[in-house]
Amino acid sequence: MAKYRRGRINDEMRNEVASILREVKDPRVKDAFVSVTGAEVTADLKYAKIYYSALRGDEKELSRGLHSSASFIRSELARRLNLRMTPELTFIRDTSLAHGAHIASLLHKIEQESPRNEDEELGSDESDDRNVYADTAPEAGD
Repeated sequence: MAKYRRGRINDEMRNEVASILREVKDPRVKDAFVSVTGAEVTADLKYAKIYYSALRGDEKELSRGLHSSASFIRSELARRLNLRMTPELTFIRDTSLAHGAHIASLLHKIEQESPRNEDEELGSDESDDRNVYADTAPEAGD
């Protein structure tokens, strides 16, 4: 199978699973605000990994809820997608969003501390030297 076809199938699988998850009536899934971040289908279309992230809810309960509703999601996928085989679904929690938010907060924290550190490190002599050199620019006639 061509690589671009698998990419299209992955995208379509992600979109359809995201819309199907809004219809799931299991309160473990419904109340967690689950978003599908990606889908990865094998070349033979037998298995699919669905990557998800959730804003709230117990991680273990959400995982159990997704596992128990996998047959419903798979049957809806078979109805909506025109594929020869409907893959078996495996749900994997995607922690990249939380990891990215953690890194962004660390960078923001460093950014807030850096102006104070630069003033302490430079001292009065070095900051005066910078001002002196800025005033002594070469003249056009030299």
